[in-house]
Amino acid sequence: MAFCVRDPCGLLCILLTYLSLGYAEYVVLRHILLHSFSGSIWCPLHAVGFNLVVFMMLACHTRAVFSDPGIVPLPETAIDFSDLRSSTPRKSDRGNEDWTVCNRCETYRPPRAHHCRICHRCVRRMDHHCPWINNCVGELNQKYFIQFLFYTGLTSLYAMGLVLATWLWPSKKGSVEDAEKAAPAHSHVQIVHGILLLVESLLFGLFVTVIFYDQIVSIITDETPIEQLRKRLLKEANKEVIHSRKPKMALLREVFGRGYMICWLFPCNTPPSSGGPAYTYLPDYDV
Repeated sequence: MAFCVRDPCGLLCILLTYLSLGYAEYVVLRHILLHSFSGSIWCPLHAVGFNLVVFMMLACHTRAVFSDPGIVPLPETAIDFSDLRSSTPRKSDRGNEDWTVCNRCETYRPPRAHHCRICHRCVRRMDHHCPWINNCVGELNQKYFIQFLFYTGLTSLYAMGLVLATWLWPSKKGSVEDAEKAAPAHSHVQIVHGILLLVESLLFGLFVTVIFYDQIVSIITDETPIEQLRKRLLKEANKEVIHSRKPKMALLREVFGRGYMICWLFPCNTPPSSGGPAYTYLPDYDV
């Protein structure tokens, strides 16, 4: 199902993302490829290669923005939580001790689900709310978010490589007199655009690299940032922390799917290996 949050900050970040990408596309095509690589076989090759990476980034970003992150469905009928508010929280007779109650959604939520104050809903295995996709990063869209980070970093690296290539190996087409006539205005404009693109690519590249690393660590340790904070607080309170870890490859397949590893690079519809938990039961509650 399509999911989109009407958050001003998130919408502004999405607009900034597309404006930055549009500027990078303009500089690469107009001031780098058509100027420095014109007449060379590298011009069409780099044009196809760069736009392919940009297309993959846009596809992953779109999936991350509009995909359901794992919203916990609301009950069809109202649930009476008066006994929970007036006394200590009870646990289900079915042994579902990890199920908790969200007082804001007024519903039971499965293990590892947390409430997002921006989406105003509980999200399964919620990592964080990211304004750059105007959506939560959760169980069902974390794959698309990580792919978006990967292709953003790849786009930044590609753009930086093209800018540095034009500076280190400038084109030598045409005569010296023609070059001296065209140089004054155009070269200054090209240098300015190249510097701006280099700074933009460097900032975005470093930013997404840090987040990408954090996401991979979160997956292979099987702990979201919220769970890491909770674990730290429990340790400070000298309380026992029980955490069983699965093999790293199994954890990665839970996010990216059981298919071939090459498929992890594509924002296809392959669900996680768990298929996204289809909860067919709820703790006992009074309606």
